[in-house]
Amino acid sequence: MVLKDTLKITEIFSSIQGESSKVGLPSTFIRLTGCPLRCQYCDTSYAFTGGKRVSFAEIFSKVESIGNKDICVTGGEPLAQNEAKRFLKELTDLEYHVSLETSGAIAIDNIDSRVKIVMDIKTPDSGEVSKNDWSNIALMKKTDEFKFVICSNEDYEWSKIILRKYSLDKKSIVLFSPCSETMKASHLADLILKDQLKVRFQIQLHKILWGDVSGR
Repeated sequence: MVLKDTLKITEIFSSIQGESSKVGLPSTFIRLTGCPLRCQYCDTSYAFTGGKRVSFAEIFSKVESIGNKDICVTGGEPLAQNEAKRFLKELTDLEYHVSLETSGAIAIDNIDSRVKIVMDIKTPDSGEVSKNDWSNIALMKKTDEFKFVICSNEDYEWSKIILRKYSLDKKSIVLFSPCSETMKASHLADLILKDQLKVRFQIQLHKILWGDVSGR
């Protein structure tokens, strides 16, 4: 039974933020359980199922004990849980700097405006391009960020089309990140420079530091 003021949590841990404009900052990660997508490159499939139902109060207590001011709510897909938006507001009310990592497949309306949304636009090679909810783009703030995980030259060309079609770089920060299994980081960087794109190249710092290890 789903209880009010609770969320199903996979893990809560402290690490260095490896992505977004907050890269390098000590952050507390709250990883929610469950996701309706199955991206082929997903590195957190362990969060699809399982988890433990935890009260808001217990989560806040854990976050306070860790001590970081920057908080990243991630998944899975956090917005797949009905209580997530209210949780984000209450967490922000506690004066934390809160970021939400979301796939963009679920509506981002009614999210507290103080929350930084990092929305992952799914490319064709993700296998989930059909899940993009394009109406979310109009709801993104200047302080939010669009993210593309790029797996191939075809993904890159598609991402350029989306970037220009929706003028994403005029709305928010845009992040282009290489899929580590299929796209050489330096190759993506060269493409961005060649085309003079107004995007930020992103590489997963946490994997450089510790490898593909969860809970860091």
